[in-house]
Amino acid sequence: MTQPDVSTPTDFIRDIIDDHLKTNKHGGRVATRFPPEPNGYLHIGHAKSICLNFGIAAQYKGTCNLRMDDTDPAGESLEYVESIINDVHWLGFDWDERLFYASDYFENLYQFAVELIRIGKAYVCSLSADEIREYRGTLTVPGRESPYRNRSVEENLDLFARMRAGEFKDGAHVLRAKIDMSSPNVVMRDPVIYRIKQAPHYRTGNKWVIYPMYDFAHCLSDSIERITHSICTLEFENNRPLYDWIVNQLIEHDRPNQIEFARLNLSYTILSKRKLIELVENRHVTGWDDPRMPTVAGMRRRGYMPESIRTFCAKIGVAKNENLVDISLLEHCVRDDLNEQAPRAMGVLRPLRVVINNYPEGQTEEFECANHPQNPDMGTRKVLFSKILYIEQDDFDENPPKKYKRLGPGREVRLRNAYVIKFEGVVKDEKTGEIVELHCTYDPETRNAPPSDGRKVEGVIHWVSAHHAVPVEVRLYDRLFQVADPATIGDDLIKYLNPGSLETLTSCHVEPCLKDAAPGNRYQFERLGYFCVDIRDSLPGKLVFNRVVALRDSWGKIAGQENKK
Repeated sequence: MTQPDVSTPTDFIRDIIDDHLKTNKHGGRVATRFPPEPNGYLHIGHAKSICLNFGIAAQYKGTCNLRMDDTDPAGESLEYVESIINDVHWLGFDWDERLFYASDYFENLYQFAVELIRIGKAYVCSLSADEIREYRGTLTVPGRESPYRNRSVEENLDLFARMRAGEFKDGAHVLRAKIDMSSPNVVMRDPVIYRIKQAPHYRTGNKWVIYPMYDFAHCLSDSIERITHSICTLEFENNRPLYDWIVNQLIEHDRPNQIEFARLNLSYTILSKRKLIELVENRHVTGWDDPRMPTVAGMRRRGYMPESIRTFCAKIGVAKNENLVDISLLEHCVRDDLNEQAPRAMGVLRPLRVVINNYPEGQTEEFECANHPQNPDMGTRKVLFSKILYIEQDDFDENPPKKYKRLGPGREVRLRNAYVIKFEGVVKDEKTGEIVELHCTYDPETRNAPPSDGRKVEGVIHWVSAHHAVPVEVRLYDRLFQVADPATIGDDLIKYLNPGSLETLTSCHVEPCLKDAAPGNRYQFERLGYFCVDIRDSLPGKLVFNRVVALRDSWGKIAGQENKK
């Protein structure tokens, strides 16, 4: 697969790599990796890391591995592995034959741990988890040494081998690195590097009952794969001394360098995997691929394009400090791509029936309409016109306000690509008073042309022929959260969920050219926004459209107005 163009301006990570290349560090090689844990689906924050790691590898003619850091059997599954592989491919990246698993290295990692014991740098500790936390101390109080810290090498080797053999229950013992219990960095106070977990692993089954901790496995997996630059987010900055300590103890040559960058924080969005799992498991969303989710699967289903996500990641760049990125920037990138690539069509979401009184009964006309006004190469389509039409309910107002550019008493409008019509009368439900039908007349001299007498026409509205229209379901998606920075609301997610994040419309109609629209196809419904045929729920004879994004950022304007109050 040809890697997409992900070139970006220089940044501090590339500056570091440039310096390493000048001094021939790592022999002039650049090798990165994207190392997700397969315990959930990838989200937009992961997409930023994917673009960064694969982009750097492409820029410096190096390599980028895909590695599953699958060291914890709890919550990991083949489903998540397959979703990760699909998402990275969909974003446009490939790793050739370099798909790896930390679980492939379990024997190597065990032998590394044995070596640490042999050189007196690790010991088996029999304190409970609560006791280990108590002994560790605080940011202001140094830790205390475990009473088991000075076990002999022989006793530690024996206990560790018996841990592997399954002689002990979960929590009976752990293996800890022997570093410095008085270190100002709490991470370095004899961290746990192996624990007992009597749980099957999705790849290795019941072969192992002890598993390495992430901090131990990650840096050594990087070393095994000869990664040169281990790029991660800022929450691992405090762990870098441990990363370096482990590789310095066990790796003699060409040690990898860890570099941290600011993770993505996106407004109105949660990117905590734990909280995303909560949303899925408690059914506040329909699944990991719910179009309201910030997951790559959710964005793909909603109708986002991979090019848009890559463009967004390039625009926000790489920084050292955390900041909150406005989600409107992501939607702007999506809108820009779709504007260029999405064919146009007409659809009516909230239909109002219109009868053209003076149009011949039983007559049908065809209008040749461009699929894209700026791209003639996208061709044309035939749009059918008849006596009875559907227009949007809000395209008529009995008491139109000033600057209202649609249909009302005494008003004329142009039907997109068709005729000028004039309002004549209204039919209302006798019981509710609701408007159920409009009666209009059309001017046959205005077919695709302005009125010949120069009279003013209020505006242009879209429509579909009632006889030929295709009934569809449309799902309108909005922000999942009502607050700009959900990361600050703690664990009470439900309180801040947006009750209007999904509106399902079941009486919509689209023009007949969309009758056989394939799942995943994207269109601009004129005047309404960009829509995508749902890839999960659309079936033959039942079309479901997701609104990808509106034609403009109305939310940003509302938010701005609220901020001024």
